[in-house]
Amino acid sequence: MARYALMFDENHDPIPADAPKVRVIPFGYEESVSYGYGAADGPAAIIAAAPQVELFDEELWCEPILSFNTEVAKQPEIAKGPEAALQQLDDLVETALSDGAFPLVFGGEHTITAGAIRPLVRRHPDLVLLHFDAHADLRDIYEDNRHSHACAIRRCLEPVEGGHEDVSVVSLGIRNISRTEIPFLEANRDRVHIHWAKDKAQWNIEDIIAPLRGKKVWVTIDVDGFDGSVMPATGTPEPGGMFWDDVTRVLRAAAEVSDWVGADINELAPKPELHACDFLCAKLAYKLLGYNFAMRG
Repeated sequence: MARYALMFDENHDPIPADAPKVRVIPFGYEESVSYGYGAADGPAAIIAAAPQVELFDEELWCEPILSFNTEVAKQPEIAKGPEAALQQLDDLVETALSDGAFPLVFGGEHTITAGAIRPLVRRHPDLVLLHFDAHADLRDIYEDNRHSHACAIRRCLEPVEGGHEDVSVVSLGIRNISRTEIPFLEANRDRVHIHWAKDKAQWNIEDIIAPLRGKKVWVTIDVDGFDGSVMPATGTPEPGGMFWDDVTRVLRAAAEVSDWVGADINELAPKPELHACDFLCAKLAYKLLGYNFAMRG
């Protein structure tokens, strides 16, 4: 493992040896992307951008990096085929948890989440996904592939061998849903809670976080949830999306009422002329860790 200094500036006070552990798991799986390509290079781009992130957070009024010890895993040679790749990621997250570390996975396409959460589904009843995305990802199959990135959340809601069967999801920023997804959504209103991007000016934070209160939560952020004007470096950039403050105010409120057990950031498809997108993802990772560790102490 590499120390976090390989991601962020080393110019900070010593991190306490007993601070919680974070393990960054780069996993650039990309097999089912259906429009723009390049998500396989997303993890490396986030890690390369991270040294440019200022360590002092003016919102939290501290250097969050002093609140956690972080290792950066080396990206493995990713197995071919979705079942093998998801099992590989399951094993990597399981190892991180067994080592007492908070898993932070950098994708790759959104398909990865279904593998990443399996060890948490085995551990925790009532696990909730806090999901930021442009797409509902509730299709059962897309382009003859049940493991398409367009089916990511549907696969997350299915039973896991040896796991609990009551996973639910709170989705934000959605502005694309297909006709075929509607019956599943309507049949699962008790565990699929969608907050549409078109309504974001009227979002009620208390309503959003209500299903998260007191629960174990996995945070999954598909960066195409951001508006296409600030996140064009993704396979399916979409207008009408979320902006930085829309996402961070929900993350902060969620961190205050729930227990985060892991997270992933996915679908960055870096482009040389759009390095701001890489930086956004790196700062988002740092902000997420700050809310989870520094803010809650």
